Amino acid sequence: MTDRPEDHEFSEGQGFDDPYDGFDLGPEFDIDPDEVDPVDSRVITDLLDGKHTPENADAERILDIGLEYIRINRHEQATETLERAARLAEDDRIEQEARVNKGVAHAEREEYDAAIGAYREALRIDDDSEHAATAETNLAYALWEFGRTEEALEHAERAVELDPRFGQAWYNRGFFLNERGLAEDAVAAFDNAIRLGYRSADLLEEKAIALEHAGEDERAESVIEEAEQLRAQNEQDLVDQQSGGSQPGPEETGLDTDEFDDLLRE
Repeated sequence: MTDRPEDHEFSEGQGFDDPYDGFDLGPEFDIDPDEVDPVDSRVITDLLDGKHTPENADAERILDIGLEYIRINRHEQATETLERAARLAEDDRIEQEARVNKGVAHAEREEYDAAIGAYREALRIDDDSEHAATAETNLAYALWEFGRTEEALEHAERAVELDPRFGQAWYNRGFFLNERGLAEDAVAAFDNAIRLGYRSADLLEEKAIALEHAGEDERAESVIEEAEQLRAQNEQDLVDQQSGGSQPGPEETGLDTDEFDDLLRE
């Protein structure tokens, strides 16, 4: 029998322009900020401290700071910075991006009510934009965590309707269908996610559960083996990365140091 992991996580969406790596299902491991090289974390955190950010900084540059806070797991600072970016934004696209990512930061702190509010605000700005599918799939995740499972499925369905090529949205849809006992539909959703390039150990484990419920035990066992191999490979990749000898410096964080120096001097 395939057991669902107690702390199952599924995708909230990938944000915009790949602003951070740690929130969706791609990486199999969370990064402990205490294990990050001081140059990459504490110094950058000091650099990004809100008290150093000038009042006349533009919304897009403040948005970049908020996304960097998410990347280094400083989610409380991220929510404050992204709220400021949203309030300053004159461009609806920037405000929407800030509010969706503010929801991500709240969700990382398990503040799901606040996350739901942030996603709904983003969708009120534009519920049919290029970013709306991400907002919908994020909202589905937060609603599920908040115990509103029926609403969650509705928003997962909406995400797929808005962007049928959004693999993470198909994964979320499959997860909710699995929860409702619709195993065959869930398998189809997981297969769509895989075809679209979204493949993870968690997805494969969910697919195995759906296959078992559909009475396809042999296929389920094969998928579980595939999930275990993928998880083992991810673990080995992490070990190889940690033993590579060099720690990332500020230039590898996604920040343009010169830009932030200019920002701080304004």
